[in-house]
Amino acid sequence: MQDRPPSFDSHLAGAFGPTLLIDLDTDRILAASPDAVRLFSDETLVGSRLSTRIAQDFTQLVVFIDEVFHRAEAWTRLVAFRTAQVQMLRCELRGRAMTHVGPHVVLLNIIDLDALDHRTERAEAARMHGGGLLEWQRAQAFFSELERQNQLILNAAGEGIYGVNADGKTTFVNRAAQEMLGWTTEDLLGRDIHNMIHHHHLSGEVYPSQHCPIYRSFRFEQVNRIEDEVFWRKDGKPIRVEYVSTPIYEGQVLVGAVVIFRDITERWENERKLRDAMEEVGALRDRLMQENAYLQEAINLERAHHDIIGHSSSVRQVIGQIDLVARTDTNVLITGENGTGKSLVASAVHNESPRSRRPMIHFKGGAVPPDAIESELFGHIRGAFTGALRDRPGKLELAHGGTLFIDELCDIPLDQQGKLLAVLQRRSVARLGEDRERALDLRIIAATARNLDREVQAGRLRQDLVLFLNVFPIHCTPLRDRPEDIPPLVAHLLKLACKRLGRRVPVVTEGIMAQLQRYDWPGNVRELANVIERSAIVSHGDKLVVDIRTPTQPSIRGTTALLTDAEIDQIRIANTIACLKETGGRVSGPDGAAAMLGLQPTTLYSRIRSLGLTALD
Repeated sequence: MQDRPPSFDSHLAGAFGPTLLIDLDTDRILAASPDAVRLFSDETLVGSRLSTRIAQDFTQLVVFIDEVFHRAEAWTRLVAFRTAQVQMLRCELRGRAMTHVGPHVVLLNIIDLDALDHRTERAEAARMHGGGLLEWQRAQAFFSELERQNQLILNAAGEGIYGVNADGKTTFVNRAAQEMLGWTTEDLLGRDIHNMIHHHHLSGEVYPSQHCPIYRSFRFEQVNRIEDEVFWRKDGKPIRVEYVSTPIYEGQVLVGAVVIFRDITERWENERKLRDAMEEVGALRDRLMQENAYLQEAINLERAHHDIIGHSSSVRQVIGQIDLVARTDTNVLITGENGTGKSLVASAVHNESPRSRRPMIHFKGGAVPPDAIESELFGHIRGAFTGALRDRPGKLELAHGGTLFIDELCDIPLDQQGKLLAVLQRRSVARLGEDRERALDLRIIAATARNLDREVQAGRLRQDLVLFLNVFPIHCTPLRDRPEDIPPLVAHLLKLACKRLGRRVPVVTEGIMAQLQRYDWPGNVRELANVIERSAIVSHGDKLVVDIRTPTQPSIRGTTALLTDAEIDQIRIANTIACLKETGGRVSGPDGAAAMLGLQPTTLYSRIRSLGLTALD
């Protein structure tokens, strides 16, 4: 046998049975009693590594060592060793922390359970033999009656009841537990019940026994009450349970635990349905509140007119297109200059559609800060971002069953355009901060005053989004190209303005009407409505006095008349200034004026200098 340091042997003095002194820092056996050497059949036991002696489940040893240093002493039967002949050594370990020897030194006393069982059987047989047959029959009758009474009580209980010993093996299972779990007594008795009914969480994550409250009941003498976990039936289906796990004692010795559980699957399902119903009611309430707000906003919104007025060929064409597409669910893309009535056309398409029972939800990207557009479109849940104090549906969700009108499509940031397209294609939306998808049934009507091809080429508009929305295009012709519509528009707008002002409708002379028809109307019908209302205010006689404030910038008329070089320069200056205003003075970049005009930035800079203008960048 290998020589052992006397200082370590002194700690084994008086040790009874196989005993080891272990240094956990080095994983070395510092000393071993002669009984331990004989048990392991290994003369080289001292100095060897303890981890090489563990037969299986090294984690059980780690749990046991933690308990030893937590309580100073502990015992377990969950650790098995391997002898030199690679035989499994079933044993009971009793450990004691030896901190006076070293900070991580532990003394292990090993009891061979196979030898102990053999001795117990021999002692019991000797006692029974010594007591005679009568004593044996009396003991058998006593335990049979006790077991019968216990079984009657356990089987009469409505809750599931089962017991486990200190090794985690099942000791009894009542009838209710068998019926709820689908396992029979033969299936469970003497088996590790945790690995049979409690092995995984509902999410599929493995549930280690050392984390189980039932395990802790008989390891740490704790009563644990759990209100929502799952047990697994024999057929592989989970049932939701609430249970109480209580340690049980034989005399002063902790021998296991008893578990009383109740199947709460139906109750939990009813509670879940109630929660879902309450969430749905809350969502509907929020949605109705939002819809009411939008309807009130639509009612209070002052409009120049409430119908499409005009008899020109272009107006008749727009009305014909509305009649064709309104009864379908086809996406519509309306183009035209500002003030030509794109919103009016969108309302007409919605009002003539089967979706008219639901409101048309209006989304104008330019009226929303860029960082809030995603929340405005898709909605959010409470806590999704700073300032999100409650759940809020987005415009897409509010338009479910109705129509979403996207006014000025190009104002939506490019990255949000891609997300919008994905939502529209899969017909479902998830609020910010939420994974749950909500089904969408809506029609999209979009409008823009910008040149679609130029916006796509400049990288400000996704071509696939344009293709998705531009199924049925409708173009609103500018007012300067349909002067024959000005007389009926003037009559209609003047009547509305005078009604609001409480005045008598004045007469529009031929000269005034000719003046109105000669003007280019760069603001289109919106500008005409403003001029008529202003004229109605300043007109105090029987005749309408028109106040047209001619803009200093020349407009481009749809005409074939020849222009002088000075006029062309004025047009170029006006167009450049208008472009710089639209881009906020930016020249270069994807959102700059050069991209909008289709010029190189260096070319536009030269033009700006030659015209005496100033750029911001």
